[in-house]
Parts: sequence; structure tokens; C-alpha cells
Amino acid sequence: MKQEGAAATDLMVRIGRQARAAAAQLAQAGSADKNRALTIAAEALSDQQSEILLANAGDLDAADAEGTGGALRDRLMLTADRIEAMSSGLREIAALPDPVGQQLARWRRPNGLDIARVRVPLGVIGIIYESRPNVTADAGALCLKSGNAAILRGGSESFHSAHAILRCLQQGVAAAGLPQYCLQMVPDSDRALVGAMLRLSEFIDVIVPRGGRGLIERVIADSRIPLFLHLEGNNHIFIDKAADLPMAREVVMNAKLRRPGVCGAVETLLIDRAVAATHLAPIVADLLSAGCEVRGDSASQAIDARVLAATPEDWSTEYLDRIIAVKLVDGLDGAIAHIERFGSHHTDAIVTADDAAAETFLARVDSAIVLVNASTQFADGGEFGMGAEIGISTGKLHARGPVGLEQLTSFKYLVRGTGQVRP
Repeated sequence: MKQEGAAATDLMVRIGRQARAAAAQLAQAGSADKNRALTIAAEALSDQQSEILLANAGDLDAADAEGTGGALRDRLMLTADRIEAMSSGLREIAALPDPVGQQLARWRRPNGLDIARVRVPLGVIGIIYESRPNVTADAGALCLKSGNAAILRGGSESFHSAHAILRCLQQGVAAAGLPQYCLQMVPDSDRALVGAMLRLSEFIDVIVPRGGRGLIERVIADSRIPLFLHLEGNNHIFIDKAADLPMAREVVMNAKLRRPGVCGAVETLLIDRAVAATHLAPIVADLLSAGCEVRGDSASQAIDARVLAATPEDWSTEYLDRIIAVKLVDGLDGAIAHIERFGSHHTDAIVTADDAAAETFLARVDSAIVLVNASTQFADGGEFGMGAEIGISTGKLHARGPVGLEQLTSFKYLVRGTGQVRP
């Protein structure tokens, strides 16, 4: 239902006010209660699997009617295994140490003042995301455990799936006696509500956008609230001249095709010109045989007629599909220069047996996640042992890389005195 401007603002102000009040209470909640809420929510996800799948089927039907296919449909689709993975993720978050109240440092000044720096929740976090309904579980659980109230706004394409998942989380919240409005979802898919949400600086402390270029650009342009930017995952793998070929083939295939629609999927493959004769043809053949479209430079086209000519836009494109760009570069310096020019500073990897090359790549590539001899699909908070993540921050302020529990906190200083006055 389309909301008029004033109605959209009024609705979001009410949601924001409820979230702010809930955040103040949740910040004081004990670890046991938060963990109980997450455990009960995990059980609800398992118990209500059929209801969630039914809701998801409705979303998939609507997506099919609009011609959505390939990797985008895969991002939207839930299965029994994916629901169980969400449930397991909630249990993993419950098992993690509670960051709230954690003492980061403590010292005593010469005048006797005792000063401690401790973690505290950020407050109210707004999450705007598209397609993937599992973000509802990950984001809601991380906010809950870190003591933050959350306002979730899922995409219209996952509307019913996301609400079905949220109901499971809210059951856990209610059973544990936590504040009712600590986890809320924008109740309508109308885009006017997004605009109203981005103006709620009085109630929301930070916005986390997860989605395509259009969503991110709109949030950057319209938000009056600080952002944790989850920009495009235009990720690269560089096959160094010292790369082991079997390893390179396996890493590239996993990085591109395990799940092409996730933000950690590799989008551009760079190969050292020095090993083009031995490494280029077999890796390209692997990709093509697996049904991946390859768009390459002239050297890549020369080794297989099925390779399409890459355009200048291909080097900066996040496909989120079974498509990859391939280019030969002049050594490590050439690869780093290409990544710096075209990359999104999300996740980049090198395959090499040369330790010096690996260390140079780690030091010089300015991305949130830099890997050696491993698939870019490890760009995931759960794989880092952080119990899922709310997104991969490509910014440099406050949080960078997987945004997990610790990144959803700030800190404050607790100063204890014995009557000191400043001279």
C-alpha cells in the first residue's frame, strides 16, 4: 500500500520512537536473557520450517512472474537446509561472548582517577536490504546479542519470507521477557517508507544498507544518518606466476560458482602474463565447462572462441551471476594496479606459492578482506568465527570487513574519582 508523505513519516516516527525506548531497556539486559531469546528463536525457525517455506514460495512465485532468474532467484530462495543454517547461526551467536560491558582497557592517572573503556551498544540500527531473506535472521540476532534495537526493511521481493523469519525472532524476544519493540520490521514495501526511515536521525543511530548499486546510491544520497557502507563486491583473484595450477583451478571455481549471487563471489580473474601459456587455458576451460560466461581480453579470447570480448564496464561490474571477466596482467604490480583502479575494496585474493609475493599483496591491496590461497567466498562473518555478520563494510570508519557483534558496539569511558577537581 502506497503511503503518502505525512503518513509515511508518522509511521516511521512511531516505529523509531518504539525502537529507541526498547534500545534503552535492551542495553541493560543480561547475557542469559539475550541468549535464551536467540535459542528459542532458533527452535522456532526449525519448528516453523513449513510456514517459512510456504511464505518463500509466494515470494518465488512473484519473482518468477517478473522473470527473475539465475543467481538473483537463488538469493531469494529458501530451502530446508538454508533454514536450518539460519537456526544454527542463531545458536552460534548465542554461544559467542557478549560484547556489552566488556572492558577494553583500564588505567589510573597520577591524580588518582580510575579510567576504564568499556563496550556499549550503538543504540538503534536500521538495516535496509534486498533479496536475501536470511539477512533478517542474521541482522536481527546480531543486533539483539549486541544490545541494539533493530529496524529492518527487507526488499519487496522477500517481503513474506522476511516477515515469517522475523516472527520466529520475536517469539524468542517475547519468551525471554525482552522489550517487545527491540526487533521491528517496516510493515510495508512502499519505497516512501525508506525515505522516511533515512530521515529518522532522532531515533536511528546508524543505517546498514545491503543491496545493489541503486539502493546504495539512494541511501548515500538521502540518508541523514551515519552509514556502515556495504558497497559492491567487485572482487578479484590474481593468479601469480608462482601459483600452483591445481590449487588455482579449484579456488577460482569455488570463488565464482559455489554461490555466484553472494557478495563474496569473485567477479574478475587476473592472471600473470608469465604463466598465461600454462594457467589461462585450463582455468577458462573449467569455467566455460561449468556454464560460466567468460568475458575476456584479447589473450583470453584467443584461447577459446566461446570467450566474449570484455568491455571497459566489465572490469568494474559486480555480476552476482555466472559471469566472470578475465584479463592478463604484468605481474604483481599490474594486478595490484588493476585492483586499485577497478575494485570496490571489498575482497581480493592471490594464489601463489611465493611467500614474498603473498605478503606484498596483503600489504598493498587496500581492501576490507585480503586472502592468500583461499576462495573469496570466505568473505563471510560466520566463516571468520564471528557468528554471521550484518554485512561487509567497505568503509574505513568504525567498522571494516565483516560487521559482527563487536562492530555493532561503541565504547564509553567510566571515570571513578575520590573528589578530584581540576586545577
